[in-house]
Amino acid sequence: MSAPRITVLGSINMDLVTTTPRLPAPGETILGHGFSTGPGGKGSNQAIAAARAGAQVRFLGAVGDDTFAPELRSALVVAGVDATLLRETEGPSGVAVISVDDSGENSIVVVSGANAALREPTDAELGAITDADLLLSQLELPLAAVTAGARHARANGTTVILNPSPAAPLPDELIACVDVLVVNETEAAQLGAETLARVPDVVTTLGARGATLRGPGGVQLRSEPPAVEVVDTTGAGDAFAGTLAACWHLGREVALARACAAGALATTRAGAGSAPTSAEVDAALGRQ
Repeated sequence: MSAPRITVLGSINMDLVTTTPRLPAPGETILGHGFSTGPGGKGSNQAIAAARAGAQVRFLGAVGDDTFAPELRSALVVAGVDATLLRETEGPSGVAVISVDDSGENSIVVVSGANAALREPTDAELGAITDADLLLSQLELPLAAVTAGARHARANGTTVILNPSPAAPLPDELIACVDVLVVNETEAAQLGAETLARVPDVVTTLGARGATLRGPGGVQLRSEPPAVEVVDTTGAGDAFAGTLAACWHLGREVALARACAAGALATTRAGAGSAPTSAEVDAALGRQ
């Protein structure tokens, strides 16, 4: 079976990561014990995860003209993602300021930068969506761009997977185009049962408890991840979503199991770009 063709329409950021004994309370200053930078952004993370899971991936997004831009582009290319349509705009690239405590929990502030400039897909970008088997998007881009991409995908027979994070009210036009919704428990509650019921497949991640899938015709699935030692939860949800997209053509049960394993393995290493390879997922599932 040939590798699925996935187009990711999403954000790309430089992550500025501090490590601390615990996350500070509002108004509190604490001393950290580490700092690093590295490529991130939900779109980029998920594109890299999908490529590592075996898919052919093209990325649609934007960087600025700052010193971060070359490294952000390079991270995609090194992972095997086609970045030929990555836009470069005037001004700063997107950044995410991340604090990670000693238990692996995190807090994140995202500043959109160049991501905010992607408000309407170009003809070339729409062509990349037409040519794909599956479109994967999130909500760190302007909602108008996400909706336009999903609408074009639906019109051209491309499956649409949406990870509505950060959570926001979804317009009817966008909901009508989504085939698979990937949410965590908080996002599911914020969107509400009525919205979730309008999407054929809803995958809900449960952290260390794995994930569930509610599909058409009463399909109900649950998968639990392999036991791991958590280092950093940053990017685990993106590893899950990218792997789910890459494996969707293998069937719901297989895709859910592999996504759970990928999400768990991502927590065993630091940084947002921590998605495992397909071989690492194979090994983890073989140990269960």
